[in-house]
Amino acid sequence: MDCEMVGVSPLGNKSALGRVTLVNKWGNVIYDEHVRPVDRVVDFRTQISGIRPRDLKKAKDFRFVQKEVAELLKGKILVGHALRNDLKALLLSHPKKDIRDTAEYQPFLKEGRSKALRHLAAEVLGVKIQNGEHCPIEDARAAMMLYVKKRREWERSVKDLVKMKLKQKKRKPKKHRKEGPPTA
Repeated sequence: MDCEMVGVSPLGNKSALGRVTLVNKWGNVIYDEHVRPVDRVVDFRTQISGIRPRDLKKAKDFRFVQKEVAELLKGKILVGHALRNDLKALLLSHPKKDIRDTAEYQPFLKEGRSKALRHLAAEVLGVKIQNGEHCPIEDARAAMMLYVKKRREWERSVKDLVKMKLKQKKRKPKKHRKEGPPTA
């Protein structure tokens, strides 16, 4: 998944969803919609977002898109880069166990910090992206390609983490309910 934002609020410094794209594991687009934000757009951020005023003229209502995306994501592994931002823009949550974020995957970090998607795509995939305006289709595909390339190791690490958490839960002593004084 990838989302592009536009600027709202009087100064345009508050971000709102302008476009959302979902691709499947093969990189095929399964959802791509421009979104009409609830607040008035004052900065289309075209040089980054690729969104122009004409794109939002026939855009779908935010709540409608939010509902469609939520339905598509239900029960699925969600792949993307810096997904926290996209989920925040959509006002959605997703089970942590089902999130595969290329900005947070340990082997993709440099000195504990996340790399830009364009750098990861160049280094790991040998692909140039984001030359100018961002295209959410291109970005979603790049994140998916990164995941697919490392899927075996990634899923093993997720499985190991889940096992470790289960062991920790079993080790915690159970709290016994204290009984109060007898009542008459």
